[in-house]
Amino acid sequence: MPYVLLALAIGCELFATSMMKATDGFSRLWPTLAVLAGYAISFIALSHAIKGGIQVGIAYAIWSGVGTAAIVVIGALFLDEPVTLAKVGGIFLIIAGVVMLNLTGAESH
Repeated sequence: MPYVLLALAIGCELFATSMMKATDGFSRLWPTLAVLAGYAISFIALSHAIKGGIQVGIAYAIWSGVGTAAIVVIGALFLDEPVTLAKVGGIFLIIAGVVMLNLTGAESH
């Protein structure tokens, strides 16, 4: 169950971040409320995932790493943002870092 909550946290964070541009600097009410709700649900789900037994460092690494990598893909597919070699390399490094943290976290149990 903790990993389901972590997936929910990631999904809500992706939704909120994807909606950020629509807020127009937080000047539009409904998109702003959607962003705030998305982040609130994300943090609540993340805290429950940690409470459920995922180590804080591991949970945060997965949450932020997957979120960062996915938002680059979402930006490229839906927000007309360019995909550069630097972005692809950065995503690779993020994934490598999350994998390393998971491997070393599993060894400490």
